[in-house]
Amino acid sequence: MISRLMSVAALAAAVAGGLGAQASGFVPADPLEQVKSMVRGVNIIGYDPLWRDFEKARFKERHFQRIREAGFQTVRLNLQAFRHMDTDNRLPAAWFKTLDWAVKNSLANGLVAILDEHDFTVCGNNASACKPRLMAFWQQVAEHYKDAPNPILFEILNEPNNQVTPEVWNAWLKEALAIIRKTNPTRNVVIGPASWNNIHFLDRLELPGDDRHIIATVHYYLPMSFTHQGAKWSRETAALSGIKWGTDAEKRVVEEDFAGVQQWSKAQKRPMLLGEFGAYDGGGADIDSRVRYTSHLARTAESLGWAWTYWQFDSDFVVYDIAKDDWVEPIWRALVPKE
Repeated sequence: MISRLMSVAALAAAVAGGLGAQASGFVPADPLEQVKSMVRGVNIIGYDPLWRDFEKARFKERHFQRIREAGFQTVRLNLQAFRHMDTDNRLPAAWFKTLDWAVKNSLANGLVAILDEHDFTVCGNNASACKPRLMAFWQQVAEHYKDAPNPILFEILNEPNNQVTPEVWNAWLKEALAIIRKTNPTRNVVIGPASWNNIHFLDRLELPGDDRHIIATVHYYLPMSFTHQGAKWSRETAALSGIKWGTDAEKRVVEEDFAGVQQWSKAQKRPMLLGEFGAYDGGGADIDSRVRYTSHLARTAESLGWAWTYWQFDSDFVVYDIAKDDWVEPIWRALVPKE
């Protein structure tokens, strides 16, 4: 598959000089066809120490190969870049060096890589502080990767919320997209609705009709009482425990929710990415319920022709045990069943 993504010469140039300097690597991809190639994925490195000190990374180069060999085709790189910017909102060379490492190893292992600006908390809490950073981020990142091959996708902002209302978000996404299009006129860009990429806010998402290089995304953690039970950061569900999932009625709710998304997708002629889903592993949910939930969402998304990226490889909701350096097999097999 590597020959489809980039030539040996181009890969060597990327390894030697960073993908930002790579020339003539981009060929436009139809977004529907790209989604078909993405299929199954996982979110990675958002909370890894490598962004502060590369020598302390939990995620190692070998893990890209482990991900590919385990049956995944996509990684969503969770980038919390704002904390690395200087007072002029410039990103340092060291930050780009780490990102280049992740991008080139994704490509070398035949993985589509989504560059996801993940500063949703900063943006939700303070939109006025967020906006100049977000636009500066895309000015720099779009320029840096303008010639990177088409398995590199951009995602403007993870889970716009609170102060980033649907109205604010519709204005921002058009502004950010215009910045991206100056250097990447036909790269596929991932965009989801406001209110945490909520499926029920898709009808309030306004995408430019003349830009057909967009992949729509939603996140799904319903019901929160199950997926986030015991999660200390969730005031409503932190004290919950022992809630099971998997009745026929509960499965039908997922199918009906996804059918509504599919109806929007067909009407708008936009392919879909289920960008996050999962059930928290550190709380009161039993493993059998978590497996049923994870499997049902993944298979339902696949039946509709969507790609998906599970939340997440490491940190919490984990599919990979860093301490054991191996897959959490029940969750892995819920995502990627044995043939």
